[in-house]
Amino acid sequence: MTTIRTPARIIPRAFPGIKPDEVQEIIINSQIKSYPADTVLCKEDAVEHTFYMILEGDFEVTKLINKTEKRLLKTLSAGDFFGEMALIHNAPRAATVKSLNSAVVLELDKTGFDRVLKRSPSVAMAMVDEISNRLRQNDALAIEDLRLRASELAAAYQKLAEQDLARREFLTNIAHELRTPLMVASGYLHALKKGMLSGEQLEATVETISRNVDQIVNLTNDILFLQEMDLVLPDFQAVDMKNVIENVLHKYEGKAKARNVSLKTKGNMNVSSVQGDAPSLERAVTALIDNAIKFSPPNGAVEIRLAEDASHVKVIVQDNGIGIAPEIRPRIFDRFFHTEKLDDEELYSGLGIGLSITRQVIQQHRGNIEVESEIGKGSTFTISLLKWK
Repeated sequence: MTTIRTPARIIPRAFPGIKPDEVQEIIINSQIKSYPADTVLCKEDAVEHTFYMILEGDFEVTKLINKTEKRLLKTLSAGDFFGEMALIHNAPRAATVKSLNSAVVLELDKTGFDRVLKRSPSVAMAMVDEISNRLRQNDALAIEDLRLRASELAAAYQKLAEQDLARREFLTNIAHELRTPLMVASGYLHALKKGMLSGEQLEATVETISRNVDQIVNLTNDILFLQEMDLVLPDFQAVDMKNVIENVLHKYEGKAKARNVSLKTKGNMNVSSVQGDAPSLERAVTALIDNAIKFSPPNGAVEIRLAEDASHVKVIVQDNGIGIAPEIRPRIFDRFFHTEKLDDEELYSGLGIGLSITRQVIQQHRGNIEVESEIGKGSTFTISLLKWK
């Protein structure tokens, strides 16, 4: 229920210590006005000359931060007052004050206030005391706001610095990952050109060149894919995730066997189709399985499962590899994040953009990806995709 205050009760609160006859002098030189909801009485940056005392209703006090963000400073109700600085200073309003509902206010403009001062000098002293208190409060708010801004700026600067470092490391890694296969392929091509190889040695050399060229092509395709995904969103079709997984497993049989890691599916793989683009989803699953194999120990196992609920199909990829430390888990999907060491031990080469590709694909499919992991015990990645309707 809205509280109604009388001017005779509010004025002494605004100017403590003034006498009853001075209260009446202020009332005589003021006006009582009514306003509907959403009426702006004080506008930030405007030069105005009216002081308000709220008799009935509620108001919000807001301020624009960085010219875009509207921040609520406080709310006022019957018995509160605002705009006192306008009576003694020509500076612009520091905030906007707007009625939240029907309101009644007592208004004292600068002309009326000057008449009061001529007849009641003690009102001036009360006004100076109260404004001094308000200024101290405003200074405290301003300092706190500056501290908050400084903290936000420091965090933003730290984030930019981390991104800049990550980009430089990313470019260094690209140079390394491209230089090595290029040098190997180039060296063998020179040997072939000079006719230095024959027989089984020639066959092995061609295989080495082919493998290194494939590595360069795959790396380049991954980088281009990340950029193209920002520009192109394909038309979604019904996609059978069982077929997608089987395609990926077929491609990675050789790599898993070379590392002595078993690849297997578990449970019912016949689930509903999902809304998506099959090639993109195959890339997403490929990155998960590639990582699972890469970080699995010899004789390790990578397990793939499918599940579904009323609206989603889930793809679960689980390994029993090295796991992911909790402190880096939130960053593993970042485009430029790359981990090369664990407890000062060298891990594996690569750019680490596979998980970034996976996340970007899943986001474009309006899906979700989660990870659970424990150091030394492995990781489980779960993708959730919308069913085809």
